[in-house]
Amino acid sequence: MNYTADDDTKSIFEVLAEPHRRTILDLLRICDRSVGELVDICQLSQPGVSKHLRVLREAGLVAVRSVAQKSIYSLRPEPLQEIDKWLELYRHFWSGKLDDLEALLDREE
Repeated sequence: MNYTADDDTKSIFEVLAEPHRRTILDLLRICDRSVGELVDICQLSQPGVSKHLRVLREAGLVAVRSVAQKSIYSLRPEPLQEIDKWLELYRHFWSGKLDDLEALLDREE
């Protein structure tokens, strides 16, 4: 993959810009969950959670499977790995700054 801000990458960043979607991903990182569980934890309406899950599913960030009468959602790490690869190109910008900050703090002690 070319790690420029192409349409796929932009769409994932746009999806992740919404705070409720990031909360849902954080919850799914811990364990797979049903829509009902996410409604209870997020304190959003069922249609609101379902809308966010649809957007996350369309972006490839979550997968859904049926268990009995429930839809169970799980995190798909592959799109996040693509973002991590893209961010790798920029890490040197902040890692050098963190090293400078550490050196400054060491001198002040």
